Amino acid sequence: MAEIVRMPKLSDTMTEGVVAAWHKKVGDEVESGELLAEIETDKATMDFESFQDGILLHIGVETGATAPVDSILCVLGEKGEDIKRILADAEKDVVITDTASVPAPSAAPVPVAIAAPVAVSAPAAPVPVTHAAPAPLATNARVIASPLAKKLADKLGLSLDRIPGSGEGGRVVKRDVENFKMAGATGMPVMTQEKFTEVGVSQMRKTIARRLAESKFTAPHFYLSISIDMSNAMQARKAINDQGLYKVSFNDMVVKATAVALRKHPAVNSSWLEDRIRYNEHVNIGVAVAVEDGLLVPVVRFADGKSFATIGEEVRDFAGRAKAKTLQPADWEGSTFTISNLGMFGIENFTAIINPPDACILAIGGISNVPVVKNDEVVPGHVMKVTLSCDHRVVDGATGASFLQEFKNLLENPVLMLV
Repeated sequence: MAEIVRMPKLSDTMTEGVVAAWHKKVGDEVESGELLAEIETDKATMDFESFQDGILLHIGVETGATAPVDSILCVLGEKGEDIKRILADAEKDVVITDTASVPAPSAAPVPVAIAAPVAVSAPAAPVPVTHAAPAPLATNARVIASPLAKKLADKLGLSLDRIPGSGEGGRVVKRDVENFKMAGATGMPVMTQEKFTEVGVSQMRKTIARRLAESKFTAPHFYLSISIDMSNAMQARKAINDQGLYKVSFNDMVVKATAVALRKHPAVNSSWLEDRIRYNEHVNIGVAVAVEDGLLVPVVRFADGKSFATIGEEVRDFAGRAKAKTLQPADWEGSTFTISNLGMFGIENFTAIINPPDACILAIGGISNVPVVKNDEVVPGHVMKVTLSCDHRVVDGATGASFLQEFKNLLENPVLMLV
């Protein structure tokens, strides 16, 4: 006998659904558990499986069309079965339901409705309630799983009833089977419940949040990026370190190049002070250091006059004291420019938020081995990408670009930093 399949309610907030695709056409045979259609809800597009066997006799919602929950999605039945009457009855039921709902408030026998039904509904109420939860289980007697999940589970020889489902209503989807298989292979437990840990916000984190939020939302940031050929810098660093007197890192060279470039571009070495702009003649470079509770920015003072070795010693000392929580306020106050270097973490390129009251911050990426063009030939190269974040209230595009050109020239010709 023909049965009407209605638009399912696939999420708590779903009021209507869109048929994204039909996997069967009228006249096709449909088996229970077979993928019938894809339905787009207010949250996701989900597979909809048939809960009975039969021939698809009628499609009530075409592909791309929208229909409310419980409307006629399709009809399944026996081949050649006349479905005109069942469709007419379904429409008639809707009319009766609608008209019945209208007279109900104005119906005269209100006392009768209360007296008789109350006595009947009192014992009857528990029956629907008791069976309300099992109803879906009776319809879906098996484990609810997507066709792909079933196919993969069969292929891997896994039982679906052992696999926790992460889909809507506990539905097992492909990723659940894959995760279950991986967990079995690695011996790791399968997470079946949401779990989290909350910790109080430290004062350092509160300060970072307040200052950076203030910077991001009040200072009009713009960003300038440039690529730098680090081949000569790598050779210079190797030559210095081979002497064995001290070790120089790329970060030391970046700090020195920044300081020398700032000396030539004082407009970038500036601060926004609300009612005035301060153009600093001294160069104090703040170097961002990651610590357990967040980020500290100790300052290498008068960096333009210091050697690679001196800069390196100071930065390493700051990093050690930052992690040991022994830095003093004087160590992180008074920067005129800030550097954030994530190159050692494999980050190729990023943008940083300005550290107020500085007008700029330079984000340093890692050195990548890439092909470059030299003398009209493609050769192996070592390129580092950097991005300058500028406060447009203080620094204009051309000013920031000129600074980056100078910075690039210094790193590509390290000997200029020794002059």
